Amino acid sequence: MKKNVSFTIVTGLSGAGKSQAVRSFEDLGYFCVDNLPPLLIPKFAELAVQSEGKIDKIALVIDIRGGRFFHDLFSALEKLEEMGIKHHILFLDASDEVLVRRFKETRRRHPLAKEGRIIEAIKQERKILSKLKEKAAKIIDTSNFTAQELKREIKSFFAENDHWERMLVTVISFGFKYGIPVDADLVLDVRFLPNPYYVDTLREFSGNEQQIDDYVAKWEVTNEFFTRFFPLIEFLLPHYVTEGKSNLTIAIGCTGGRHRSVVVANRLSAFIKEKKYSFMLKHRDIKKC
Repeated sequence: MKKNVSFTIVTGLSGAGKSQAVRSFEDLGYFCVDNLPPLLIPKFAELAVQSEGKIDKIALVIDIRGGRFFHDLFSALEKLEEMGIKHHILFLDASDEVLVRRFKETRRRHPLAKEGRIIEAIKQERKILSKLKEKAAKIIDTSNFTAQELKREIKSFFAENDHWERMLVTVISFGFKYGIPVDADLVLDVRFLPNPYYVDTLREFSGNEQQIDDYVAKWEVTNEFFTRFFPLIEFLLPHYVTEGKSNLTIAIGCTGGRHRSVVVANRLSAFIKEKKYSFMLKHRDIKKC
């Protein structure tokens, strides 16, 4: 019997948006189960295979609510591999400050909190989930996401990346003043490039506009940088594919994430597209001051 069944394990920090994420998977036609004990995953997989295509894409929310049973997840995933069933991990993260605020706003109790000490519970949860995060095919930092933005991110990645043997390259521009994206595999600082922010006639524009692109690209240092950087990326990408990565995130940062990083991210994305790789482009901080 052909095992055309795939599992997506939705996990991550409490308060990072797993409930919203699973609703997004439902909209994509996934069969979703929340808080399934990990030991039951192989049995569930057998039932899915026997459904003869009626249940082929499955999203399971697995997190620390499972208590001591949560630690059975790794052995359950190994069992899926032995059965020849594909599985991928989506890890949702957020900054400590955002998680604390969300718990206070909703008045929910953190599953690990004792005597209301939320921040200590978050730190403990990060430690418990660290090995699982390392195995994630996709990490999403929801700190600055609305529910709709999270839905779009999941749809972009999972709806358009059905062929998991093809690596998806995600390029993110950002501002260092707002923090480095937590899901970045490669981080590049382009604050050495001439900054159009200090040109009064250019300050209000963004890197998506021709005036800024022209300004950043006209300097000798910029052209030498492109000459050195793009071949490096071209060298690295096939090696990441060989290593088995399904998603590579390249973060390009400048001071505010509005000018230089946007120009570089745009040009890098065009280069990656030219090399026939699947890609996503996101300007995280372009609308911030």
